[in-house]
Amino acid sequence: MAEPKEKKYKWRREDYRENTKGLLMVNTGDGKGKTTAALGVLVRAAGRGLKCCLIQFMKSKSDRYGEHESLEKLGVEIHTMGDGFTWDTKDPAKDIETSETTWALCLEKMRSEEYDLLVFDEIVYVLDYKFLDVGKVLDEVRSIREKQPHLHLIMTGRNAPAELVEAADLVTEMKEIKHPFHAGIYAQQGIEF
Repeated sequence: MAEPKEKKYKWRREDYRENTKGLLMVNTGDGKGKTTAALGVLVRAAGRGLKCCLIQFMKSKSDRYGEHESLEKLGVEIHTMGDGFTWDTKDPAKDIETSETTWALCLEKMRSEEYDLLVFDEIVYVLDYKFLDVGKVLDEVRSIREKQPHLHLIMTGRNAPAELVEAADLVTEMKEIKHPFHAGIYAQQGIEF
């Protein structure tokens, strides 16, 4: 009996980069799931052999999260650069410096032309807090995407600025309907971190 012929899918093309339209995707809103959705795409892309990198702006560089354990097994490059979530910052100069350092790494990864998918987790918070200038960030993103039309970017965080929403190809707003925090159930390992 003849062996079944393997079905060829679009993503297995030899000319993947030449015939792929990279997307700028934004996950925003006040509901849970912005990072989780980005990680889902990251897992899918890594599973298809795309070269991926996750850069986290606010999660503390001294902590380990569940996504680190999983993504490292898939060969995904991870950079956690933050000082922790600083909702009521006491040192905005430090937060701006951390944001600029993290953005410099994002630029390095985008300009390298080595990646198919980059996830900039929590960058939208940084833009909303005005730790980075949204116009300058979008100018860099546009310039890089012109040179690398196959490059996919995902940005996450609450309160996406209108300019980012306008520039994006895909925007998903997570809306909170009900959250366990309001019932006194705090962040749990494997669910939130």
